[in-house]
Amino acid sequence: MEENNEKGMEGDNVFVELAKVRSAEAALQEEIATPGNESEGQLTVDVYQDGDDIVVESAIAGVRENDIDVHIANDAVTIRGKREKKHEVKTKDYFYQECFWGQFSRTVILPAEVDPEKSTATLKNGILVVRMPCFAKAKSKKLKVKE
Repeated sequence: MEENNEKGMEGDNVFVELAKVRSAEAALQEEIATPGNESEGQLTVDVYQDGDDIVVESAIAGVRENDIDVHIANDAVTIRGKREKKHEVKTKDYFYQECFWGQFSRTVILPAEVDPEKSTATLKNGILVVRMPCFAKAKSKKLKVKE
């Protein structure tokens, strides 16, 4: 009986795996937030399609353009940077400490191949927008077989 339930819930396994990934990400964020830890923070991103482009948006407040590195490959984009604190605050003086300071990065596997040469990255009002045009899909052609 259990075997049938497992087979019938194969689609649900995707959600279980997604929950595991989210739990691991949450644990990583908690570890990063620990004062004195020098780990990299992970950006939150929105990834969507806009016409023939794939767009990645991320809120990166408090970071200058020169402190952001965007690397685009045909199938992935990596965003790295550093957010520096202007002054030090003693741990005991915090009421809340939710902002991440230090190095951060995020690699996103893209759902389609993109053209790195025609891609753009802009930072306006603390929002990074990376726009990557998809490669033109190959059109199919029907061939007539000759004798």
